[in-house]
Amino acid sequence: MENKKNPKADLSKRSLFFFQIGLIAILLIVYGVIEKKTYEKSDINLAQLSSDDDEEDIPIVELNTPPPPPPPPPPPAPEIIEVVEDEEEIEETIIDSQEVSQDEEIVEVEEVEVVEEEEEIADVPFAVIENVPIFPGCESKKNNAERKACMSEKVSKLVNRKFNTELGSDLGLSGVNRIFVSFKIDKNGNIVNIRSRAPHPRLEQEAARVIKLLPKMTPGKQRGKPVGVLYSLPITFKVED
Repeated sequence: MENKKNPKADLSKRSLFFFQIGLIAILLIVYGVIEKKTYEKSDINLAQLSSDDDEEDIPIVELNTPPPPPPPPPPPAPEIIEVVEDEEEIEETIIDSQEVSQDEEIVEVEEVEVVEEEEEIADVPFAVIENVPIFPGCESKKNNAERKACMSEKVSKLVNRKFNTELGSDLGLSGVNRIFVSFKIDKNGNIVNIRSRAPHPRLEQEAARVIKLLPKMTPGKQRGKPVGVLYSLPITFKVED
């Protein structure tokens, strides 16, 4: 049986050629797909928003430029130096010598007595005085505490005896009335600086009058020196209705 095919039309001889062409075409298609860029809608919108923000008007702040500083003052004129001629006489100051001459007599200095200034001690309250003032009649007391108690007792007795308690009813006062009196026993034992505070001026005057009746005392001492002693005395009396 004869073969009817044309030998020139036999494609099996060119199968390799066609395979290479197909392979090249497939590679070109794949390359095109890879190189192709795609954009999502969200990216496009963001790009549009960012472009809109760039167009926003930016306020321009104008700064007031200060004027230039004034020019510096001109330098002072140079001082004129006067040239003194050598022939001019210059007065010289003669300094007396302080050295002692051998001909002068040296006077011996006698010893100088240093007088110590007495320390001024301020007034001391009666409660803390080292040596309490001695009220007449309390000299026999042995210690400071007994002399304090003796003095307080004698002052209270004198005030109770001499104070006019009927003055309260005469002034129209009632109930309990209190008078606060303070005075000082000075360095000589005298009663000075009497002060009183009461509901009525007449009561203040009566309290001061009674305190002036206190006798002169032996002054109190602090660190062995006579000092002023401050004394406070409350006076209380009741006016019967």
